[in-house]
Amino acid sequence: MPGPRRGPASERAQDFSGTIRRLIAYIAHERLALLVSLGCAIASVVFNVVGPRVLGMATTKLFEGFTAKLAGAGSIDFEGIAYILAGLMCLYVTSAFFNLLQGFLMTGLTQRVCYRMRREIVEKIDRMPLGYFETNSVGDVLSRITNDVDTVGQSLNQCVTQVVTSLTQLIGVTVMMVSVSLQLAGITFLTIPVSLVLVVIVVRSSQRYFRQQQALLGLVDGIVEESFSGQSVIQVFNREERAVADFDIENDRLYHAGWKSQFLSGLMQPIMNFVANLAYVAVVSVGAFLAVAGQITVGDIQAFMQYVRNFTQPITQLTQVSNMIQMLSAAAERVFEFLNGPEEEPVAEPRELARCRGAVSFEHVRFGYVPEKTIIHDFTCEVEPGQTVAIVGPTGAGKTTLMKLLMRFYDVNAGSITVDGVDIRALDRDALRANFGMVLQDTWLFEGTIRENIRYGRAEATDAEVEAAARAALADHFIRTLPGGYDFCLNEDASNVSQGQKQLLTIARAFIADRPILILDEATSNVDTRTEERIQRAMDALMQGRTSFVIAHRLSTIRNADKILVLRDGDIVESGRHEELLSQGGFYAELYNSQFAEEPEE
Repeated sequence: MPGPRRGPASERAQDFSGTIRRLIAYIAHERLALLVSLGCAIASVVFNVVGPRVLGMATTKLFEGFTAKLAGAGSIDFEGIAYILAGLMCLYVTSAFFNLLQGFLMTGLTQRVCYRMRREIVEKIDRMPLGYFETNSVGDVLSRITNDVDTVGQSLNQCVTQVVTSLTQLIGVTVMMVSVSLQLAGITFLTIPVSLVLVVIVVRSSQRYFRQQQALLGLVDGIVEESFSGQSVIQVFNREERAVADFDIENDRLYHAGWKSQFLSGLMQPIMNFVANLAYVAVVSVGAFLAVAGQITVGDIQAFMQYVRNFTQPITQLTQVSNMIQMLSAAAERVFEFLNGPEEEPVAEPRELARCRGAVSFEHVRFGYVPEKTIIHDFTCEVEPGQTVAIVGPTGAGKTTLMKLLMRFYDVNAGSITVDGVDIRALDRDALRANFGMVLQDTWLFEGTIRENIRYGRAEATDAEVEAAARAALADHFIRTLPGGYDFCLNEDASNVSQGQKQLLTIARAFIADRPILILDEATSNVDTRTEERIQRAMDALMQGRTSFVIAHRLSTIRNADKILVLRDGDIVESGRHEELLSQGGFYAELYNSQFAEEPEE
């Protein structure tokens, strides 16, 4: 069933102005392309705005010529009209060229911004502490990389040029209207307060739903991803209806947030069209009286009617842009929120650590994932180079937690852990982890060939070394039975090989890594008893000369360990070799005997 997920974000953007300022700073490195694109957008609008006035000149010339012809005092100057229309055509062609150029530049700019965002998110993932991924939904992170970044790209592409072109057109049309008729311009300007009031009402109503929509989209993606990956478990426990019900709850919330945001934003166009039509009717009515009075020409009325439409159009566009800006800020805020997330603190002046000998020391280690809930209370242990240390105990005793501390996935709350006498907190994490090989109970293989998956342990390994590692892990035989052998391609979740075979491949990967310290966390738990025995022999060869930490529930696999640490509630309750602990008849003996006790007859 789906794991813990983030709750929906607040209905309103937490820092709208701060997000927009950061976004502007984020695209500052694209300033040249941005400035050229905006310049082209302004030029396109300017040439386009002049068009109606020129067309009005042609209309006036045609009307005057037609009137003179009816009066028998002249004829229509078709040549002059043709020159005016040819000039008008040049204006519109030039406007279209600049519009095409700005679209080309702006599209490239926004896609580069999206590329950079995705790259930074992926790089951020590598720097984030393991605890983040243990407490946050995978689907929510995926939603930020896909949906939110795409929303930023699409909204940014439309918003920037739309704001500039709309403002330029608004200013240009205003100048042209005033130059044609101050009276008609005044009538048109009366629509501005009405438009602004309606815009503010709609924007304030829709803003919170856009933010809610983006947050809920991440939740829905998380449920889908978790349900898909856990489909076999869902079906085994007949929880299909419950899974669908859980999805329906969040999907219903997304539906309501989505339709409210889209409905409210959709009101912009009809509202602005209604206001524009009122202005259109008023201009035509008053303009007719002015024309009869001889204060303006017929061509001026025709041009002004176009300017009225061109005046209300940018206002409508700005209202639509306001909605896109809400979506942009909501998506960008989620992206920046992730980029601002916690990171593993780098060591200021890291100590050098080449290939270590493998001496590990735990000194009074105390740790808890939550400060008030301590898991490891006072753990002390000395491990000599080349020793094999088995860590056993009931579930929740802190066995895997100790290995996470050793690898610096988490830092201790108190005490210290040293490798070759150097506190691991003084070492760079990459340098520290370069000395560890790991085989976990939960196998992880990526989509690719078997050869590539084994070579993941050491990228420069040759094909011969890959095959030698597979033979050492007893995986060579089954690999060669697959179609293509080592070039057999695993699918996304490696479900086209068995669980035991996946474990053998991860063991081969540990072989080829050739690290001085090994961590084996239930490495043989997913194979049958016969294969386990064979793998144990391979493991014994692998652990020769290496410091090895073995976490095991099958106590029969750790009989030859140099030291066995028995954990209970975060403390060492027993320590020694297998025979010693059995002879003591304590907790270890109880655990060991319970695995081989015969079940009572019914």
